[in-house]
Amino acid sequence: MTASIPTPQPGVRPSIPAGAYDDHLARVLPQARHQRPWAPSDGPLPALFVSHGAPFTLDDPRWIADLYGWARSMPKPRAVVVVSAHWEQAPAAISGSAAGTPLHYDFSGFHPRYKTLPYATPDATDLARRLRGVLVATPVHEFTDRGLDHGAFIPLMAMYPAADIPVVQLSMPSLAPDDLLALGARLRPLRDEGILVLGSGFMTHSFAVFRHPELAAHTEAFDAWAVDTLARADIDALADYRTKAPGAEVAHPTAEHFVPLFLTVGAASDPAGAVSAIDRMVMGNSTRSVQIA
Repeated sequence: MTASIPTPQPGVRPSIPAGAYDDHLARVLPQARHQRPWAPSDGPLPALFVSHGAPFTLDDPRWIADLYGWARSMPKPRAVVVVSAHWEQAPAAISGSAAGTPLHYDFSGFHPRYKTLPYATPDATDLARRLRGVLVATPVHEFTDRGLDHGAFIPLMAMYPAADIPVVQLSMPSLAPDDLLALGARLRPLRDEGILVLGSGFMTHSFAVFRHPELAAHTEAFDAWAVDTLARADIDALADYRTKAPGAEVAHPTAEHFVPLFLTVGAASDPAGAVSAIDRMVMGNSTRSVQIA
């Protein structure tokens, strides 16, 4: 799926595309390289759901700082498995695991510089092998020439700017919440090994609210409902969001940006323990991102 996003509100993009990201790299890169690595004594890493944003996330200093601060609040993972809203493929497939596999720039309508930004992660062959192991009941094809798409690399560029963690992207074989809950459950053991399981979507994903700001009442209502439903661990209601959530048709006219949350919930041990690491409305949409133990 290729993303094409309307022009953001004035003030979101600086005069230099990804200039805020340049500043971020200059400021934090030495620190990022020395983040304390995960150790078995840390216990399982949490499962994450990140509202990943479009390329102009890299123009927003606050969003970048929030993502980076979130990553710094945890030990540095040994590896990352990410499921993004932007790759639907059945049966499940994985991205190329070779070091420096070129990124998949799956967007249009942005300044050309965004398609030159690198995120060259190290060899992830061992991670790909381990991932096949937990998905042993399902044939898994590796698309060796498919790198990370923007739903994966945009947040990871901010969270782990040193690009020194092996990353493999796993496709969504289905948009059905129950299927993604089951897939997440199969990934759960990876958390015990210091591997970060990350679902990447958007808590609300409405283009209509760009044109009609008054519709933000619907995205705000959906966001509040999702928080409450997670707090009650009412996963049945969450899965039935189309009929139960207020504002669902505005907040999510299509499913792909919400359903990665079910991958995260499935990989978690205690859905009721969801904590909002990021909680902000940007251009009428919720960038809420959560971690669940």
